[in-house]
Amino acid sequence: MTQTARPTHTAHPAFQASQQLADHLQQLLVDLTDLHIQGKQAHWNVVGKNFRDLHLALDEVVDAAREFSDTVAERMRAIYVTPDARSATVAARTSLPEFPADEIDTADCVDTIVAALYAVAGTGRRIHDEVDADDPTSADIIHTILERLEQLAWMIDAENRIANNSIPRSMHE
Repeated sequence: MTQTARPTHTAHPAFQASQQLADHLQQLLVDLTDLHIQGKQAHWNVVGKNFRDLHLALDEVVDAAREFSDTVAERMRAIYVTPDARSATVAARTSLPEFPADEIDTADCVDTIVAALYAVAGTGRRIHDEVDADDPTSADIIHTILERLEQLAWMIDAENRIANNSIPRSMHE
């Protein structure tokens, strides 16, 4: 069977990502993908007091990370960047601390997953201003991600906090 040559397709997008924007969104995608994986690892292996509540909260982390990684990847495609969330890429490029392989006590799990949430939020905050300068639409996505991940971190971290005796201390006037 003979293949006929396809004519060249030409699109005229109003915007295409710069290399810097592509790199920033790629890093956020990698970190969100790893957060999803770490959330499932935690979900399967957490044990101890308040197990059920934390088990369910971890589902919220997984759902948010999965939804946000899809949103970021689809934004990347919309601005002509090819997302890469293959396992080898995520393992090589994540900025999250490694999650334990064994069972994990609920109190340790809280601290570990909160650290992962804040690591992703840290990536979002680190790249935000440069993303905003290149593409405010992508920056708006980062705003949404930060709002939810920092909310989840606060809610899960509250499990281990001691009223008026935890660092950071709550601010009040």
